Amino acid sequence: MGNLFCCVQVDQSTVAIKETFGKFDDVLEPGCHFLPWCLGSQVAGYLTLRLQQLDVRCETKSKDNVFVTVVASIQYRALADKATDAFYKLSNTRSQIQAYVFDVIRASVPKLNLDDVFEQKNQIAKAVEDELEKAMSAYGYEIVQTLIVDIEPNEHVKRAMNEINAAARLRVAANEKAEAEKIVQIKRAEGDAEAKYLAGLGVARQRQAIVDGLRDSVLGFSVNVPGTTAKDVLDMVLITQYFDTMKEIGASSKSSAVFIPHGPGAVSDIAGQIRQGLLQGSAVQQPNLL
Repeated sequence: MGNLFCCVQVDQSTVAIKETFGKFDDVLEPGCHFLPWCLGSQVAGYLTLRLQQLDVRCETKSKDNVFVTVVASIQYRALADKATDAFYKLSNTRSQIQAYVFDVIRASVPKLNLDDVFEQKNQIAKAVEDELEKAMSAYGYEIVQTLIVDIEPNEHVKRAMNEINAAARLRVAANEKAEAEKIVQIKRAEGDAEAKYLAGLGVARQRQAIVDGLRDSVLGFSVNVPGTTAKDVLDMVLITQYFDTMKEIGASSKSSAVFIPHGPGAVSDIAGQIRQGLLQGSAVQQPNLL
């Protein structure tokens, strides 16, 4: 209907290319324009000025021979003051951009190891953007932004990388666990040592108290009963302890059996054995002191 009345409407963020008898005539801005078709004026086409995005998937190989797929996102738009170049110089803008992206990525990634590709993706995006900006500006297009949105290694490589990462984490966990067990064992050993030390102090004090008690008993008995010797008093103390031991064994509810000499004469044998042991201990300590 617009062509019937020689009127053409151009939408916002769009320009129209006007030709007269097949030759470029003018760039029509958004709005309504009069085109007398009878005089050979017509619209050759429309060119959008909106920001467009093209995602390019490029498969290449890294320096360490790992195949990887790099996904680049290119944001571009046509320039209004260069609409003629953008419309006439390129027949397929997206294919042209894709070709430049392939060229730059396949020239950059093979120089890097796989780990470096992940770390230097911004440098790769910058290289792609610079190359596209230099090439596409001659065709009336502006490269707004270039992003490397994804880096996908081969599935087997990804699985191997995950296994390496898992093994490293397990190794760290094992080291931490071993260190914790080491600390526990050290603390347990320190506790045992401290407990044994305190137990030794207790035994030493107990024995000292026994010795002090025996000494006081011998001295008191010798004073109160004239004519008795220290040996007599010690034998009597041993007899008392012998009967106390027999009493405790008889009163015990446990089923274990202990065989000991049961005659009163055994006390003298026990006393002789104790004295003999003390004499032997003293004989062993004398040379060491010398």
